Amino acid sequence: MILRVLCIAAVAITLAACNQDESASAPPPISLKDDALGVFCGMNVLEHPGPKGQIITASRIDPYWFTSVRDTVAFTLMPDQPRDIRAIYVSDMGVAPSWEEPGATNWINARKAFFVIESRRRSGMETDEAVPFGNRAAADAFVASNGGRIVSFDQIPKTYVLGGDTSESSKHSPTEIRTN
Repeated sequence: MILRVLCIAAVAITLAACNQDESASAPPPISLKDDALGVFCGMNVLEHPGPKGQIITASRIDPYWFTSVRDTVAFTLMPDQPRDIRAIYVSDMGVAPSWEEPGATNWINARKAFFVIESRRRSGMETDEAVPFGNRAAADAFVASNGGRIVSFDQIPKTYVLGGDTSESSKHSPTEIRTN
């Protein structure tokens, strides 16, 4: 009887460890294709210049696509959006071919990116943009040319992406969204 209980416990622990390992690894980014539509605007993502975003959740096969990084961050702050985020990727503008062509495969983890906010560059939807870079030197060079300041994902102000007074519009902060 004791041996049977120990065997069952060992199997349960092993299965729990396997499930934990699977959930701990973030899924890879998806290459941007010409049929990707922005979540908020319903427009083709490739028809707009500037950096893009994608959010991969546990409850969907395809990622949520965004015509701007600002919208990507906003999605994580809105209480009516999914909370089962597994990964957040943004265009690395330091290696992008150009502002008009931000690239289809140069995705970086948003939590590790350097963002330039309050610059003179506008998003593809003609709003303020949070311009992501994979390294600090590229972000510094962008600031020297376009103004702005450099922040991390968690330091992007809610008011910058949501606008106005956000005291009641969002009870979630980017740090409360669990991603792998």
